[in-house]
Amino acid sequence: MEQTLRTVIYGATGYTGMELIKALLNHPYIEISELISSSNAGKKVGEVLPFLSPYYISEKYFVSEPQEEFDIAFLCLPHEASYELVPKLLNQGKKVVDLSGAYRIKDPSAYPEFYGFEHKNEKELQEAVYGLPEIFREEIKKARLVANPGCYPTATLLGIYPFLKAGLEIKDVVVHALSGVSGAGRKTKQHFHFPEMTENFFTYSVEKHRHTPEMEDVIQRVSGKEVKIRFTPTVVPASRGMISTIYLRSERVNVRELFLDTYGEEIFIKISDTPPHTKWVLGTNNCFVYPFYDERTDRYVIISVIDNLGKGASLQAIQNANLMLGLEEDAGFLQTPSFP
Repeated sequence: MEQTLRTVIYGATGYTGMELIKALLNHPYIEISELISSSNAGKKVGEVLPFLSPYYISEKYFVSEPQEEFDIAFLCLPHEASYELVPKLLNQGKKVVDLSGAYRIKDPSAYPEFYGFEHKNEKELQEAVYGLPEIFREEIKKARLVANPGCYPTATLLGIYPFLKAGLEIKDVVVHALSGVSGAGRKTKQHFHFPEMTENFFTYSVEKHRHTPEMEDVIQRVSGKEVKIRFTPTVVPASRGMISTIYLRSERVNVRELFLDTYGEEIFIKISDTPPHTKWVLGTNNCFVYPFYDERTDRYVIISVIDNLGKGASLQAIQNANLMLGLEEDAGFLQTPSFP
């Protein structure tokens, strides 16, 4: 492909926005047209993000609104801001990858309880395609609006999907997931302050987490069945990385063959012989999955590892954009893990 496609990134100074900038600098077909940041409008990129000063992007200025034409927008914004912006961009004929949770769940009644706002954009909500390519690839190719999945749901659903694809019933699903601190975003919060976070693990949102209905919604869409998930998240003193451990019951199958049949042709999914480490995926769009059947307890144990800013956010957003724009799915993915 010779044509260069142009993009804008809204919320470009957050962690997901910065990750998009870094990755798109290596993209052969997508050029960053403008970077949107209301709090930094008028400032040079290199001034606000000094680590980008050696690159051409550092000479650009942040703007509060797009001034130039573009083909696709990445929204790295709070949920409410994306909720308001998406219809406007679609009406302008733009393609959109929304990294917020504003359009992930099809049931509008879930939003007041889990996101704190009323969802009245029914048309856009029903049009949105859930951006997990390994499940919804063909729909993403035809989409104008992709709701990029949350990081916890990405890691978890990739561990559950082979059972759903095979038509197997799953029950008693319990998920415990660990995340690096960057999953909470860039704004300062006291309990993420270094003296309190270092050498400290803590669980949060035990009673109710907004990613639970997202996962249950996707499972129902894929299988047509209602499955309840007991989900518990824990933050650990690492900047990035995510591990989701899934326990479930289902009928007896060769679980490794099941996962190989599902993901054997997938570019970014690797079936591991041993429990994977987060270091294996840092800075990449890869997901390592270790499936195991525990005969003693008659449970499947699936361990799924991603980078919460990579496959869990920005790099998956680029994977989705590639599909939406008719590009090779792995275009621009030159990243290798940041190891050690």
